[in-house]
Amino acid sequence: MQGPELGVQADDMDLGEPEHEEKQEVLENKDVVVQHVHIDGLGRTKEDILTYEIADVFRAKNLIDVMKKSHEARQKLLRLGIFRNVEVVIDTAEGADALPNGLDVTFEVKELRRMTGSYNTMVGNNEGSMVLGLKLPNVFGRAEKLTFQFSYGTKETSYGLSFFKPQPGHFERNFSINLYKVTGQFPWSSLRETDRGVSTEFSFPIWRTHHTLKWEGVWRELGCLARTASFAVREESGHSLKSSLSHTMVIDTRNSTILPRKGALLKINQELAGYTGGDVRFLKEDFEIQLNKTLFWDSVLSTSLWGGMLLPLGDKPSCIADRFYLGGPTSVRGFSMYSIGPQSEGDYLGGEAYWAGGLHLYTPLPFRPGRGGFGDLFRTHFFLNAGNLCNLNYGEGPRAHLSKLAECIRWSYGAGIVLRLGNIARLELNYCIPMGVQSGDR
Repeated sequence: MQGPELGVQADDMDLGEPEHEEKQEVLENKDVVVQHVHIDGLGRTKEDILTYEIADVFRAKNLIDVMKKSHEARQKLLRLGIFRNVEVVIDTAEGADALPNGLDVTFEVKELRRMTGSYNTMVGNNEGSMVLGLKLPNVFGRAEKLTFQFSYGTKETSYGLSFFKPQPGHFERNFSINLYKVTGQFPWSSLRETDRGVSTEFSFPIWRTHHTLKWEGVWRELGCLARTASFAVREESGHSLKSSLSHTMVIDTRNSTILPRKGALLKINQELAGYTGGDVRFLKEDFEIQLNKTLFWDSVLSTSLWGGMLLPLGDKPSCIADRFYLGGPTSVRGFSMYSIGPQSEGDYLGGEAYWAGGLHLYTPLPFRPGRGGFGDLFRTHFFLNAGNLCNLNYGEGPRAHLSKLAECIRWSYGAGIVLRLGNIARLELNYCIPMGVQSGDR
């Protein structure tokens, strides 16, 4: 049986005509025993890491259960990222120890090459760049992965080296270490930032939640993007060293991350900088909540809420690179990218507290053109967005903070069309009407 053809209905299997009455009884009997599981095609992969992924196959009690668990094992093997293809063959047991109701399951695998590379060019933000990628999957035979990426652009050069190691039998528990240099340009703030750093991450699940612990040490260099940069941005220029510990918890029950039809998302992130070294000290908290529900006529109602606060620790004010920014198609539509809130001479400086929310209604296109085909990738989109960004006086109480966040709320509404590009991205064409615009907003 080919791996992709595994299903849950025994009638879908082409079993052929049995040669012996004994085999006919095995295939039709409700109770079976998986006696052997073979893995053909292994080269540099260690067998011990695969025993965890296929162990459930031995627990199958009937033919349908064998099919299901074999399919699940195939998905686990592909998830390791070390095989190009995995096929499954289920047959009656053979050999001197074969039982009348015994089955043998064979996984035919094809490993990835020891080294793969990629080359591409990117053009955007008035810059062209050449990107070279190098990947070494299954470096030591236990699903480790070493990745290197180098980007050479007309303005900046960046690189990154990462090593990924999963725990055998628990792929969700994994460790990674990253070494990088990356440069970002932020025209809304007339700011250029170059980061050189190292980070380590440990990810693990607990019940229905997924957690990530991260340490990051980064040397940051801030500079002006243009000669017209405001004095407030020039004051931020210079070097700083940030060492921070962060924790992220995610609960995600959505059926899709691009255009979900049902499910919910809860994401909470905390970051503490300064207690493991460096000259940057702050406590940062932010969250994201999203709820999705399918309504009548194949329409979907989606609500979302974001928020966060940044608390400087010590005498130094917060850095422009650590603050929150608001505005643009990913938060409050109708406003330019990150062009809401405190600003100086046209340069946006970010804020230490923010909130944003959205209410979206997705419906099929009128008259359903292309139904059942290409037309299903398009959705009509109605939305209402709101949010605010400001700096807080932490000498005041929580009530004063909430009052300040409720002042001068920016909001917008509109409609448009959404195109889903597989599970990669979404394109939106919207007509937006911004409301509550304050002086300095763009």
